[in-house]
Amino acid sequence: MGKLLIFSENNSTIEHFSKIFEGKFFTYSVCQNESDLQNEIENGVSDIYIFDENSNCDLKQIIQKIKNISENSQIILFASSQNADSEIMANINGYILDNFSDGMILNIVNTVLKTKSKLDKLTISNKDMKESLYRLNVLYNTSSQFAGTLDTKELLGYMAEGLEKSLSFDLACTISFGFENEPVLIIDSVYDVSEELVNALKFRAVVYYKSLFEGKEIPFEIDDTKLKIIKNIKNPHEKFTFSVFQYDNLFAPIDLGDQFFGCIEIFKNKQFTSDDAAYFQTIVRQVSLPLKSAGLYKEIKEKNIELEKLERIKSDFISIVSHELRTPLTPLKNALSILSSGRCGDFNDDGKHFLDMAKRNVSQLINIINDILDLNKIEAGMMIFTYKKMNIHSVIENVKNNFINVAKENNIKFSAVEQDNLPDIYGDSQRLEQVLTNLVSNAMKFTPENKSITIKSELKNAQDIALCKYFENEINSLKGDYVVVSVKDEGIGIKEENILKAFEMFAQIENSLTRKVGGTGLGLPIVKGMVKAHKGAIWCESEEGKGSCFYFAIPVCRENSEIKTVQKEMV
Repeated sequence: MGKLLIFSENNSTIEHFSKIFEGKFFTYSVCQNESDLQNEIENGVSDIYIFDENSNCDLKQIIQKIKNISENSQIILFASSQNADSEIMANINGYILDNFSDGMILNIVNTVLKTKSKLDKLTISNKDMKESLYRLNVLYNTSSQFAGTLDTKELLGYMAEGLEKSLSFDLACTISFGFENEPVLIIDSVYDVSEELVNALKFRAVVYYKSLFEGKEIPFEIDDTKLKIIKNIKNPHEKFTFSVFQYDNLFAPIDLGDQFFGCIEIFKNKQFTSDDAAYFQTIVRQVSLPLKSAGLYKEIKEKNIELEKLERIKSDFISIVSHELRTPLTPLKNALSILSSGRCGDFNDDGKHFLDMAKRNVSQLINIINDILDLNKIEAGMMIFTYKKMNIHSVIENVKNNFINVAKENNIKFSAVEQDNLPDIYGDSQRLEQVLTNLVSNAMKFTPENKSITIKSELKNAQDIALCKYFENEINSLKGDYVVVSVKDEGIGIKEENILKAFEMFAQIENSLTRKVGGTGLGLPIVKGMVKAHKGAIWCESEEGKGSCFYFAIPVCRENSEIKTVQKEMV
Protein backbone atom coordinates (compact mmCIF):
# COMPACT_ATOMS: atom_id res chain seq x y z
CA MET A 1 0.00 0.00 0.00
CA GLY A 2 1.36 3.37 -1.02
CA LYS A 3 1.31 6.66 0.85
CA LEU A 4 0.45 9.98 -0.82
CA LEU A 5 0.80 13.53 0.40
CA ILE A 6 -1.22 16.29 -1.34
CA PHE A 7 -0.06 19.88 -0.89
CA SER A 8 -2.32 22.70 -2.05
CA GLU A 9 -3.63 25.92 -0.60
CA ASN A 10 -6.74 25.68 -2.75
CA ASN A 11 -9.73 24.00 -1.03
CA SER A 12 -11.41 23.01 -4.29
CA THR A 13 -8.19 21.27 -5.44
CA ILE A 14 -7.98 19.39 -2.12
CA GLU A 15 -11.64 18.35 -2.39
CA HIS A 16 -11.12 17.27 -5.99
CA PHE A 17 -8.20 14.93 -5.15
CA SER A 18 -9.86 13.66 -1.96
CA LYS A 19 -12.89 12.62 -3.98
CA ILE A 20 -10.69 10.75 -6.51
CA PHE A 21 -8.46 8.99 -3.91
CA GLU A 22 -11.06 8.18 -1.26
CA GLY A 23 -11.31 4.44 -0.61
CA LYS A 24 -8.50 3.47 -2.93
CA PHE A 25 -5.75 0.93 -2.08
CA PHE A 26 -3.34 3.69 -1.00
CA THR A 27 -3.54 6.17 1.84
CA TYR A 28 -3.23 9.89 1.47
CA SER A 29 -2.87 12.94 3.66
CA VAL A 30 -3.33 16.66 2.99
CA CYS A 31 -1.27 19.76 3.80
CA GLN A 32 -2.48 23.28 3.10
CA ASN A 33 0.42 25.32 4.51
CA GLU A 34 4.19 25.14 4.25
CA SER A 35 4.77 24.63 7.98
CA ASP A 36 2.64 21.47 8.06
CA LEU A 37 4.33 20.27 4.87
CA GLN A 38 7.80 20.67 6.40
CA ASN A 39 6.70 18.69 9.47
CA GLU A 40 5.27 15.90 7.31
CA ILE A 41 8.47 15.66 5.30
CA GLU A 42 10.65 15.48 8.43
CA ASN A 43 8.39 13.04 10.30
CA GLY A 44 7.98 10.48 7.54
CA VAL A 45 8.72 10.23 3.86
CA SER A 46 5.72 9.60 1.59
CA ASP A 47 5.88 7.52 -1.56
CA ILE A 48 4.31 10.23 -3.72
CA TYR A 49 4.08 13.98 -3.25
CA ILE A 50 1.49 15.88 -5.29
CA PHE A 51 2.27 19.62 -5.37
CA ASP A 52 -0.03 22.39 -6.64
CA GLU A 53 2.13 24.71 -8.74
CA ASN A 54 0.03 27.66 -7.62
CA SER A 55 1.03 27.25 -3.95
CA ASN A 56 2.78 30.16 -2.29
CA CYS A 57 6.03 28.36 -1.32
CA ASP A 58 9.44 27.65 -2.75
CA LEU A 59 8.68 24.36 -4.53
CA LYS A 60 12.23 24.02 -5.86
CA GLN A 61 13.65 24.08 -2.33
CA ILE A 62 11.02 21.65 -1.00
CA ILE A 63 11.55 19.22 -3.86
CA GLN A 64 15.33 19.30 -3.28
CA LYS A 65 14.81 18.60 0.42
CA ILE A 66 12.68 15.56 -0.38
CA LYS A 67 15.26 14.27 -2.85
CA ASN A 68 17.98 14.66 -0.21
CA ILE A 69 15.96 12.62 2.28
CA SER A 70 14.77 9.93 -0.14
CA GLU A 71 15.87 9.84 -3.73
CA ASN A 72 13.18 7.26 -4.55
CA SER A 73 10.23 9.43 -3.46
CA GLN A 74 8.11 10.36 -6.49
CA ILE A 75 6.91 13.91 -7.14
CA ILE A 76 3.88 14.82 -9.27
CA LEU A 77 3.10 18.42 -10.22
CA PHE A 78 -0.52 19.59 -10.53
CA ALA A 79 -0.44 22.35 -13.11
CA SER A 80 -2.69 24.22 -15.52
CA SER A 81 -0.23 23.55 -18.39
CA GLN A 82 3.10 21.88 -19.19
CA ASN A 83 4.85 25.25 -19.22
CA ALA A 84 5.88 25.20 -15.55
CA ASP A 85 9.32 26.23 -14.31
CA SER A 86 11.93 24.19 -16.24
CA GLU A 87 14.01 23.46 -13.12
CA ILE A 88 10.94 22.08 -11.36
CA MET A 89 9.93 20.03 -14.43
CA ALA A 90 13.42 18.49 -14.50
CA ASN A 91 13.02 17.15 -10.94
CA ILE A 92 9.47 15.75 -11.05
CA ASN A 93 8.34 12.25 -12.02
CA GLY A 94 5.00 13.18 -13.57
CA TYR A 95 2.39 15.89 -13.89
CA ILE A 96 -1.40 16.24 -13.76
CA LEU A 97 -3.19 18.91 -15.75
CA ASP A 98 -6.48 20.39 -14.50
CA ASN A 99 -8.30 19.00 -17.54
CA PHE A 100 -7.30 15.38 -16.85
CA SER A 101 -10.13 12.98 -16.12
CA ASP A 102 -10.38 11.21 -12.76
CA GLY A 103 -9.47 7.89 -14.35
CA MET A 104 -6.40 9.36 -16.00
CA ILE A 105 -5.28 10.86 -12.68
CA LEU A 106 -5.67 7.46 -10.96
CA ASN A 107 -3.68 5.78 -13.74
CA ILE A 108 -0.87 8.32 -13.35
CA VAL A 109 -0.73 7.82 -9.58
CA ASN A 110 -0.80 3.99 -9.94
CA THR A 111 1.98 4.09 -12.55
CA VAL A 112 4.14 6.33 -10.38
CA LEU A 113 3.49 4.07 -7.36
CA LYS A 114 4.63 1.04 -9.35
CA THR A 115 7.74 2.95 -10.40
CA LYS A 116 8.41 3.81 -6.74
CA SER A 117 7.96 0.16 -5.74
CA LYS A 118 10.42 -1.01 -8.42
CA LEU A 119 12.91 1.64 -7.43
CA ASP A 120 12.68 0.55 -3.79
CA LYS A 121 13.29 -3.08 -4.77
CA LEU A 122 16.18 -2.05 -6.99
CA THR A 123 17.66 0.06 -4.17
CA ILE A 124 17.43 -2.88 -1.77
CA SER A 125 18.95 -5.17 -4.37
CA ASN A 126 21.75 -2.69 -5.02
CA LYS A 127 22.32 -2.33 -1.31
CA ASP A 128 22.49 -6.10 -0.89
CA MET A 129 24.81 -6.34 -3.87
CA LYS A 130 27.07 -3.64 -2.48
CA GLU A 131 27.13 -5.37 0.88
CA SER A 132 27.88 -8.72 -0.77
CA LEU A 133 30.65 -7.20 -2.87
CA TYR A 134 32.08 -5.51 0.20
CA ARG A 135 32.02 -8.78 2.12
CA LEU A 136 33.57 -10.66 -0.78
CA ASN A 137 36.31 -8.05 -0.90
CA VAL A 138 36.86 -8.40 2.86
CA LEU A 139 36.88 -12.18 2.50
CA TYR A 140 39.41 -11.99 -0.35
CA ASN A 141 41.68 -9.62 1.59
CA THR A 142 41.38 -11.75 4.71
CA SER A 143 42.19 -14.90 2.73
CA SER A 144 45.24 -13.14 1.27
CA GLN A 145 46.35 -12.23 4.78
CA PHE A 146 45.85 -15.85 5.87
CA ALA A 147 48.07 -17.00 3.00
CA GLY A 148 50.79 -14.50 3.92
CA THR A 149 51.66 -15.71 7.40
CA LEU A 150 52.40 -18.84 9.41
CA ASP A 151 52.04 -17.07 12.75
CA THR A 152 49.04 -18.31 14.76
CA LYS A 153 48.55 -15.04 16.64
CA GLU A 154 48.50 -13.06 13.39
CA LEU A 155 46.04 -15.52 11.79
CA LEU A 156 43.59 -15.16 14.68
CA GLY A 157 44.02 -11.37 14.50
CA TYR A 158 43.21 -11.37 10.77
CA MET A 159 40.15 -13.55 11.43
CA ALA A 160 38.83 -11.13 14.08
CA GLU A 161 39.58 -8.14 11.83
CA GLY A 162 37.73 -9.71 8.88
CA LEU A 163 34.70 -10.53 11.03
CA GLU A 164 34.65 -7.06 12.56
CA LYS A 165 34.77 -5.34 9.14
CA SER A 166 32.00 -7.45 7.63
CA LEU A 167 29.72 -8.13 10.61
CA SER A 168 30.46 -5.12 12.85
CA PHE A 169 30.32 -7.21 16.03
CA ASP A 170 30.51 -5.51 19.42
CA LEU A 171 32.40 -8.24 21.26
CA ALA A 172 34.30 -11.39 20.23
CA CYS A 173 35.71 -14.13 22.47
CA THR A 174 38.19 -16.59 20.91
CA ILE A 175 39.71 -19.58 22.70
CA SER A 176 43.04 -20.55 21.13
CA PHE A 177 45.51 -23.36 21.80
CA GLY A 178 48.03 -22.40 19.15
CA PHE A 179 50.50 -19.65 20.05
CA GLU A 180 50.91 -19.87 23.83
CA ASN A 181 52.08 -22.68 26.07
CA GLU A 182 48.60 -22.76 27.57
CA PRO A 183 45.04 -22.01 26.36
CA VAL A 184 44.25 -18.33 25.81
CA LEU A 185 40.99 -16.36 25.65
CA ILE A 186 41.32 -13.44 23.21
CA ILE A 187 38.74 -10.69 23.76
CA ASP A 188 38.22 -8.25 20.86
CA SER A 189 35.82 -5.57 22.04
CA VAL A 190 34.45 -2.16 21.06
CA TYR A 191 34.40 -1.14 24.75
CA ASP A 192 36.40 -2.22 27.77
CA VAL A 193 35.19 -5.11 29.94
CA SER A 194 35.27 -5.20 33.72
CA GLU A 195 37.04 -7.93 35.68
CA GLU A 196 33.65 -9.39 36.64
CA LEU A 197 32.53 -9.49 33.01
CA VAL A 198 35.86 -11.06 31.98
CA ASN A 199 35.31 -13.86 34.51
CA ALA A 200 31.78 -14.41 33.17
CA LEU A 201 33.07 -14.47 29.58
CA LYS A 202 35.77 -17.00 30.56
CA PHE A 203 33.22 -19.27 32.21
CA ARG A 204 30.84 -18.99 29.25
CA ALA A 205 33.62 -19.68 26.70
CA VAL A 206 34.78 -22.81 28.56
CA VAL A 207 31.21 -24.11 28.91
CA TYR A 208 30.56 -23.60 25.19
CA TYR A 209 33.89 -25.23 24.37
CA LYS A 210 33.18 -28.31 26.48
CA SER A 211 29.65 -28.57 25.03
CA LEU A 212 31.24 -29.31 21.64
CA PHE A 213 32.56 -32.63 22.98
CA GLU A 214 29.68 -34.08 24.95
CA GLY A 215 30.24 -37.81 25.21
CA LYS A 216 33.67 -37.46 23.54
CA GLU A 217 37.21 -36.95 24.70
CA ILE A 218 38.07 -33.27 25.11
CA PRO A 219 41.23 -32.36 23.14
CA PHE A 220 42.50 -29.89 25.76
CA GLU A 221 41.49 -29.59 29.38
CA ILE A 222 40.74 -25.98 30.40
CA ASP A 223 40.29 -24.42 33.82
CA ASP A 224 38.40 -21.14 33.37
CA THR A 225 39.92 -19.72 36.56
CA LYS A 226 43.42 -20.11 35.10
CA LEU A 227 42.61 -19.21 31.50
CA LYS A 228 45.01 -16.53 30.25
CA ILE A 229 43.38 -13.37 28.85
CA ILE A 230 44.49 -11.17 25.93
CA LYS A 231 42.35 -8.04 25.44
CA ASN A 232 42.13 -5.88 22.30
CA ILE A 233 39.94 -2.89 23.18
CA LYS A 234 38.97 -0.17 20.67
CA ASN A 235 37.45 2.36 23.08
CA PRO A 236 38.84 1.84 26.60
CA HIS A 237 37.00 4.89 28.00
CA GLU A 238 33.64 3.10 27.98
CA LYS A 239 32.71 -0.27 29.44
CA PHE A 240 30.32 -3.06 28.56
CA THR A 241 27.88 -4.26 31.21
CA PHE A 242 26.38 -7.70 31.66
CA SER A 243 23.64 -6.62 29.23
CA VAL A 244 26.02 -7.78 26.50
CA PHE A 245 24.70 -11.31 27.15
CA GLN A 246 21.31 -10.10 25.87
CA TYR A 247 22.87 -9.30 22.47
CA ASP A 248 22.47 -11.62 19.52
CA ASN A 249 25.37 -14.06 19.21
CA LEU A 250 27.05 -16.51 16.83
CA PHE A 251 29.31 -19.39 17.92
CA ALA A 252 31.56 -21.76 15.95
CA PRO A 253 34.43 -24.19 16.55
CA ILE A 254 37.70 -23.50 14.73
CA ASP A 255 38.60 -26.96 13.49
CA LEU A 256 39.66 -28.98 10.48
CA GLY A 257 38.23 -32.49 10.54
CA ASP A 258 39.58 -34.12 13.67
CA GLN A 259 42.06 -31.30 14.34
CA PHE A 260 40.82 -28.70 16.82
CA PHE A 261 42.34 -25.22 17.13
CA GLY A 262 39.82 -23.38 19.31
CA CYS A 263 36.39 -21.73 19.14
CA ILE A 264 34.90 -18.25 18.75
CA GLU A 265 31.73 -16.45 19.84
CA ILE A 266 30.71 -12.96 18.69
CA PHE A 267 28.05 -10.63 20.13
CA LYS A 268 26.13 -7.83 18.39
CA ASN A 269 23.51 -5.41 19.67
CA LYS A 270 21.56 -5.89 16.42
CA GLN A 271 20.23 -9.19 15.17
CA PHE A 272 22.43 -11.30 12.90
CA THR A 273 20.90 -12.35 9.58
CA SER A 274 21.19 -15.77 7.95
CA ASP A 275 23.73 -14.22 5.54
CA ASP A 276 25.72 -13.01 8.55
CA ALA A 277 25.76 -16.53 9.97
CA ALA A 278 26.91 -18.02 6.65
CA TYR A 279 29.70 -15.47 6.30
CA PHE A 280 30.76 -16.06 9.90
CA GLN A 281 31.03 -19.81 9.32
CA THR A 282 32.93 -19.25 6.05
CA ILE A 283 35.66 -17.06 7.49
CA VAL A 284 36.05 -19.26 10.58
CA ARG A 285 36.45 -22.33 8.36
CA GLN A 286 38.93 -20.49 6.15
CA VAL A 287 41.32 -19.80 9.01
CA SER A 288 41.48 -23.49 9.99
CA LEU A 289 43.80 -24.68 7.21
CA PRO A 290 46.36 -21.86 7.73
CA LEU A 291 46.22 -22.60 11.47
CA LYS A 292 47.10 -26.22 10.71
CA SER A 293 50.01 -25.05 8.55
CA ALA A 294 51.09 -22.63 11.28
CA GLY A 295 51.05 -25.46 13.81
CA LEU A 296 53.16 -27.67 11.55
CA TYR A 297 55.54 -24.78 10.87
CA LYS A 298 55.91 -24.12 14.59
CA GLU A 299 56.53 -27.80 15.19
CA ILE A 300 59.14 -27.92 12.40
CA LYS A 301 60.86 -24.80 13.78
CA GLU A 302 61.01 -26.31 17.24
CA LYS A 303 62.29 -29.61 15.83
CA ASN A 304 64.91 -27.78 13.76
CA ILE A 305 66.11 -25.87 16.82
CA GLU A 306 66.27 -29.14 18.71
CA LEU A 307 68.08 -30.87 15.82
CA GLU A 308 70.55 -27.98 15.51
CA LYS A 309 71.23 -28.25 19.22
CA LEU A 310 71.69 -32.02 18.94
CA GLU A 311 73.93 -31.52 15.91
CA ARG A 312 76.12 -29.11 17.87
CA ILE A 313 76.22 -31.52 20.79
CA LYS A 314 77.08 -34.38 18.42
CA SER A 315 79.86 -32.41 16.73
CA ASP A 316 81.28 -31.30 20.06
CA PHE A 317 81.03 -34.84 21.39
CA ILE A 318 82.76 -36.31 18.32
CA SER A 319 85.53 -33.70 18.48
CA ILE A 320 86.11 -34.20 22.21
CA VAL A 321 85.94 -38.00 22.10
CA SER A 322 88.11 -38.20 18.97
CA HIS A 323 90.69 -35.90 20.54
CA GLU A 324 90.67 -37.85 23.79
CA LEU A 325 91.09 -41.11 21.87
CA ARG A 326 93.79 -39.85 19.53
CA THR A 327 95.85 -38.35 22.36
CA PRO A 328 96.71 -41.71 24.02
CA LEU A 329 96.82 -43.58 20.69
CA THR A 330 99.68 -41.51 19.28
CA PRO A 331 102.23 -42.44 22.01
CA LEU A 332 100.84 -45.98 22.02
CA LYS A 333 101.47 -46.30 18.27
CA ASN A 334 104.97 -44.88 18.70
CA ALA A 335 105.70 -47.27 21.57
CA LEU A 336 104.58 -50.26 19.50
CA SER A 337 106.79 -49.12 16.60
CA ILE A 338 109.81 -48.89 18.95
CA LEU A 339 109.10 -52.33 20.38
CA SER A 340 108.72 -53.90 16.92
CA SER A 341 111.99 -52.28 15.76
CA GLY A 342 113.96 -54.37 18.30
CA ARG A 343 115.44 -51.39 20.11
CA CYS A 344 114.04 -52.70 23.39
CA GLY A 345 115.13 -56.24 22.82
CA ASP A 346 113.98 -59.21 20.79
CA PHE A 347 110.61 -60.96 21.09
CA ASN A 348 109.86 -64.60 20.50
CA ASP A 349 107.42 -65.60 17.76
CA ASP A 350 104.37 -65.34 20.04
CA GLY A 351 105.50 -61.93 21.23
CA LYS A 352 105.93 -60.69 17.65
CA HIS A 353 102.52 -62.06 16.75
CA PHE A 354 100.77 -60.20 19.56
CA LEU A 355 102.83 -57.07 18.86
CA ASP A 356 101.76 -57.08 15.21
CA MET A 357 98.15 -57.64 16.29
CA ALA A 358 98.35 -54.62 18.60
CA LYS A 359 99.85 -52.45 15.82
CA ARG A 360 97.10 -53.46 13.37
CA ASN A 361 94.33 -52.70 15.85
CA VAL A 362 95.82 -49.35 16.84
CA SER A 363 96.08 -48.39 13.15
CA GLN A 364 92.51 -49.54 12.57
CA LEU A 365 91.28 -47.50 15.53
CA ILE A 366 93.15 -44.42 14.28
CA ASN A 367 91.55 -44.89 10.83
CA ILE A 368 88.08 -45.15 12.42
CA ILE A 369 88.66 -41.95 14.39
CA ASN A 370 89.90 -40.18 11.26
CA ASP A 371 86.80 -41.35 9.32
CA ILE A 372 84.48 -40.00 12.02
CA LEU A 373 86.30 -36.68 12.11
CA ASP A 374 86.31 -36.39 8.31
CA LEU A 375 82.59 -37.09 8.06
CA ASN A 376 81.86 -34.61 10.84
CA LYS A 377 83.86 -31.93 9.00
CA ILE A 378 82.11 -32.65 5.70
CA GLU A 379 78.66 -32.41 7.30
CA ALA A 380 79.60 -29.15 9.03
CA GLY A 381 81.14 -27.75 5.81
CA MET A 382 84.46 -27.32 7.64
CA MET A 383 86.67 -29.74 5.71
CA ILE A 384 89.58 -27.86 4.12
CA PHE A 385 90.25 -28.46 0.41
CA THR A 386 93.36 -27.15 -1.34
CA TYR A 387 92.33 -26.91 -4.98
CA LYS A 388 94.84 -26.61 -7.80
CA LYS A 389 95.30 -27.60 -11.41
CA MET A 390 96.40 -31.25 -11.50
CA ASN A 391 96.29 -34.51 -13.45
CA ILE A 392 94.49 -37.59 -12.17
CA HIS A 393 97.44 -39.81 -13.29
CA SER A 394 99.50 -38.91 -10.21
CA VAL A 395 96.63 -39.90 -7.90
CA ILE A 396 96.12 -43.26 -9.62
CA GLU A 397 99.88 -43.97 -9.62
CA ASN A 398 100.22 -43.29 -5.88
CA VAL A 399 97.22 -45.44 -4.95
CA LYS A 400 98.39 -48.28 -7.22
CA ASN A 401 101.84 -48.27 -5.59
CA ASN A 402 100.29 -48.27 -2.12
CA PHE A 403 98.14 -51.33 -2.78
CA ILE A 404 100.28 -53.46 -5.10
CA ASN A 405 101.91 -55.38 -2.23
CA VAL A 406 98.55 -55.85 -0.46
CA ALA A 407 97.15 -57.32 -3.66
CA LYS A 408 100.09 -59.74 -3.97
CA GLU A 409 99.67 -60.87 -0.36
CA ASN A 410 96.00 -61.67 -1.06
CA ASN A 411 96.62 -63.24 -4.48
CA ILE A 412 94.54 -60.57 -6.22
CA LYS A 413 95.33 -59.36 -9.74
CA PHE A 414 95.63 -55.57 -9.46
CA SER A 415 96.09 -53.24 -12.45
CA ALA A 416 95.42 -49.73 -13.79
CA VAL A 417 94.24 -48.86 -17.31
CA GLU A 418 94.64 -45.16 -18.00
CA GLN A 419 93.65 -43.22 -21.08
CA ASP A 420 96.57 -41.32 -22.60
CA ASN A 421 96.80 -37.55 -22.46
CA LEU A 422 93.90 -36.98 -20.07
CA PRO A 423 93.18 -33.26 -19.56
CA ASP A 424 93.85 -31.59 -16.23
CA ILE A 425 91.24 -31.29 -13.54
CA TYR A 426 90.92 -28.77 -10.75
CA GLY A 427 91.01 -30.46 -7.36
CA ASP A 428 92.69 -31.42 -4.12
CA SER A 429 95.13 -34.27 -4.91
CA GLN A 430 95.27 -35.42 -1.28
CA ARG A 431 91.49 -35.68 -0.99
CA LEU A 432 91.11 -37.39 -4.39
CA GLU A 433 93.78 -39.87 -3.35
CA GLN A 434 91.73 -40.49 -0.21
CA VAL A 435 88.65 -41.11 -2.41
CA LEU A 436 90.43 -43.62 -4.66
CA THR A 437 92.17 -45.27 -1.69
CA ASN A 438 88.83 -45.88 -0.04
CA LEU A 439 87.33 -47.42 -3.19
CA VAL A 440 90.34 -49.70 -3.77
CA SER A 441 90.45 -50.64 -0.08
CA ASN A 442 86.79 -51.70 -0.21
CA ALA A 443 87.46 -53.70 -3.37
CA MET A 444 90.38 -55.47 -1.67
CA LYS A 445 88.19 -56.35 1.31
CA PHE A 446 85.44 -57.93 -0.73
CA THR A 447 87.41 -59.60 -3.55
CA PRO A 448 88.41 -63.27 -3.05
CA GLU A 449 91.79 -64.74 -4.05
CA ASN A 450 92.64 -65.19 -7.75
CA LYS A 451 90.15 -62.48 -8.76
CA SER A 452 90.99 -59.07 -10.21
CA ILE A 453 90.64 -55.36 -9.40
CA THR A 454 91.11 -52.74 -12.13
CA ILE A 455 91.44 -48.97 -11.88
CA LYS A 456 90.40 -47.24 -15.08
CA SER A 457 90.48 -43.59 -16.16
CA GLU A 458 88.93 -42.01 -19.25
CA LEU A 459 87.59 -38.75 -20.67
CA LYS A 460 83.82 -38.60 -21.14
CA ASN A 461 81.20 -36.04 -21.95
CA ALA A 462 78.28 -36.01 -19.53
CA GLN A 463 75.92 -37.01 -22.36
CA ASP A 464 77.94 -40.18 -22.99
CA ILE A 465 77.86 -41.43 -19.39
CA ALA A 466 75.49 -44.38 -19.16
CA LEU A 467 72.60 -43.78 -16.79
CA CYS A 468 72.24 -45.99 -13.75
CA LYS A 469 68.65 -46.07 -12.48
CA TYR A 470 69.66 -45.59 -8.85
CA PHE A 471 71.85 -42.56 -9.61
CA GLU A 472 69.94 -40.77 -12.38
CA ASN A 473 69.79 -37.45 -10.51
CA GLU A 474 73.54 -37.43 -9.85
CA ILE A 475 74.46 -38.31 -13.45
CA ASN A 476 71.88 -35.98 -15.03
CA SER A 477 73.31 -33.06 -13.03
CA LEU A 478 76.62 -33.37 -14.89
CA LYS A 479 77.29 -30.94 -17.78
CA GLY A 480 80.33 -30.87 -20.08
CA ASP A 481 83.50 -32.99 -20.03
CA TYR A 482 84.66 -35.08 -17.08
CA VAL A 483 87.57 -37.32 -16.12
CA VAL A 484 85.82 -40.52 -15.02
CA VAL A 485 87.73 -42.92 -12.72
CA SER A 486 86.36 -46.37 -11.94
CA VAL A 487 87.36 -49.22 -9.64
CA LYS A 488 86.05 -52.54 -10.91
CA ASP A 489 86.35 -55.76 -8.88
CA GLU A 490 85.27 -59.40 -9.17
CA GLY A 491 84.16 -59.58 -5.58
CA ILE A 492 80.97 -60.59 -3.84
CA GLY A 493 78.90 -57.77 -5.37
CA ILE A 494 75.89 -56.02 -3.83
CA LYS A 495 72.23 -56.98 -3.91
CA GLU A 496 70.20 -54.57 -6.02
CA GLU A 497 68.10 -53.38 -3.08
CA ASN A 498 71.29 -52.57 -1.11
CA ILE A 499 73.12 -50.46 -3.70
CA LEU A 500 71.90 -47.12 -2.33
CA LYS A 501 72.45 -48.28 1.26
CA ALA A 502 76.16 -48.54 0.54
CA PHE A 503 76.36 -44.72 0.54
CA GLU A 504 74.47 -44.31 3.83
CA MET A 505 76.30 -43.53 7.05
CA PHE A 506 77.22 -46.57 9.17
CA ALA A 507 75.73 -48.88 6.54
CA GLN A 508 77.19 -52.36 6.65
CA ILE A 509 75.51 -54.72 4.21
CA GLU A 510 75.10 -57.91 6.17
CA ASN A 511 76.81 -61.11 5.02
CA SER A 512 79.52 -63.46 6.28
CA LEU A 513 82.34 -61.60 4.53
CA THR A 514 81.41 -58.16 5.83
CA ARG A 515 81.33 -59.50 9.35
CA LYS A 516 84.84 -60.84 8.79
CA VAL A 517 86.33 -57.67 7.25
CA GLY A 518 84.47 -55.23 9.54
CA GLY A 519 84.46 -51.46 9.03
CA THR A 520 82.53 -48.41 10.24
CA GLY A 521 80.39 -47.90 7.13
CA LEU A 522 81.63 -44.30 6.90
CA GLY A 523 83.99 -44.71 3.94
CA LEU A 524 81.56 -44.25 1.06
CA PRO A 525 79.64 -41.34 2.68
CA ILE A 526 83.00 -39.58 3.15
CA VAL A 527 83.95 -40.32 -0.47
CA LYS A 528 80.59 -39.01 -1.67
CA GLY A 529 81.07 -35.76 0.27
CA MET A 530 84.56 -35.24 -1.11
CA VAL A 531 83.51 -35.87 -4.73
CA LYS A 532 80.55 -33.52 -4.30
CA ALA A 533 82.96 -30.83 -3.02
CA HIS A 534 84.77 -31.16 -6.39
CA LYS A 535 81.48 -30.49 -8.27
CA GLY A 536 81.50 -34.11 -9.37
CA ALA A 537 79.37 -37.21 -8.93
CA ILE A 538 79.83 -40.78 -7.71
CA TRP A 539 77.80 -43.90 -8.53
CA CYS A 540 78.13 -47.65 -8.77
CA GLU A 541 76.98 -50.70 -10.69
CA SER A 542 76.92 -54.09 -9.03
CA GLU A 543 75.57 -57.60 -9.34
CA GLU A 544 75.51 -60.01 -6.46
CA GLY A 545 78.17 -62.71 -6.85
CA LYS A 546 79.77 -61.04 -9.89
CA GLY A 547 81.43 -57.94 -8.49
CA SER A 548 81.02 -54.17 -8.37
CA CYS A 549 82.24 -51.12 -10.24
CA PHE A 550 82.40 -47.73 -8.50
CA TYR A 551 82.73 -44.57 -10.60
CA PHE A 552 83.50 -40.96 -9.78
CA ALA A 553 83.60 -38.03 -12.23
CA ILE A 554 85.56 -34.77 -11.80
CA PRO A 555 85.02 -31.82 -14.18
CA VAL A 556 87.78 -31.00 -16.66
CA CYS A 557 89.57 -27.62 -16.52
CA ARG A 558 88.57 -25.56 -19.55
CA GLU A 559 90.15 -22.14 -19.18
CA ASN A 560 91.73 -20.02 -16.49
CA SER A 561 88.70 -17.80 -15.96
CA GLU A 562 86.53 -20.82 -15.31
CA ILE A 563 89.11 -22.30 -12.93
CA LYS A 564 88.96 -19.17 -10.79
CA THR A 565 85.19 -19.37 -10.66
CA VAL A 566 85.22 -23.00 -9.61
CA GLN A 567 87.85 -22.26 -6.99
CA LYS A 568 85.71 -19.47 -5.54
CA GLU A 569 82.67 -21.74 -5.33
CA MET A 570 84.53 -24.65 -3.76
CA VAL A 571 86.70 -22.98 -1.15
